[in-house]
Amino acid sequence: MIKKEWQANVLLFITSGIWGFAFIDQRVATRYIGALTFNSLRLSIGALSMLPILWFFRKRPTEGADAVPLRNTLLPGMILGCVLFVAATLQQVGINTTTAGKAGFITDLYIVLVPIAEVLFGRKLKKSIWICVVLAAAGLYLISVTGQFTISEGDFYELIGAFFWTAHIMLIDRYSKKTNAIKLSLIQYATAAVLSFIAASILGKFSLHGLSHVVLPTLFCGVLSVGIAYTLQIKGQRYSKPSHASIILSMESVFACLAGIFFLHENMGVRGYIGCALMICAMILTQFGGFHRKSSVIESI
Repeated sequence: MIKKEWQANVLLFITSGIWGFAFIDQRVATRYIGALTFNSLRLSIGALSMLPILWFFRKRPTEGADAVPLRNTLLPGMILGCVLFVAATLQQVGINTTTAGKAGFITDLYIVLVPIAEVLFGRKLKKSIWICVVLAAAGLYLISVTGQFTISEGDFYELIGAFFWTAHIMLIDRYSKKTNAIKLSLIQYATAAVLSFIAASILGKFSLHGLSHVVLPTLFCGVLSVGIAYTLQIKGQRYSKPSHASIILSMESVFACLAGIFFLHENMGVRGYIGCALMICAMILTQFGGFHRKSSVIESI
């Protein structure tokens, strides 16, 4: 089990790296084709990228959760897809009016929200974790709120999205142990892609104008950020507690901040960097906070 946990942590760390660098491509792409159009394309590419993998493993011997038939994965996959659609839409819309580094850090507020959610499902939260909550909240304030005590529209979208990313992590914790990861990934991507296409069409903003400028960013986000990274997340969370997974996944904010600095020449200022430091401290301390199970509520929901 220790070996599986170590392997799971590696998968989650790779996921965080892909997601972090994807913030750059996400921000660049939406300048040309819009948030909803971009999401519908990258999620569709992500779903299509899973078909060869599903075909390759179709005759491989399976057991346990991997042996669960596709029909039993439809509902969990559609639920995940709906949550992913809302979270990804808020993130993509928000990133247009904030920096890649700030978007990454605000999104990672789920490092605090996930442990709190675990408490609601029967896990006792240690007092030390509340220190992490205070640190993360202070860091978020310094990153997002200006000297005039205002918060940008993009920061607000990212903040609301953090709650949906929390729900996504908690739902994956539930479903990843009961379903085939590849099938679950395929269904959630397809569901989120269809919803994004419908939303873009209704809002009258579905346009492929400018797509020629963002072919590579769209492919990167579709194949790597969606197809590979989200699947690795599902595989990794099979053997990792939600609180531990959220810590490792939150490293995306570090990668996002570094990518923003080196590739987009972004500067968050002293105030922003202090906020980042506080959030990093919260991430690290949460890892050592620990939990004690009160009941098996999470497994039974």
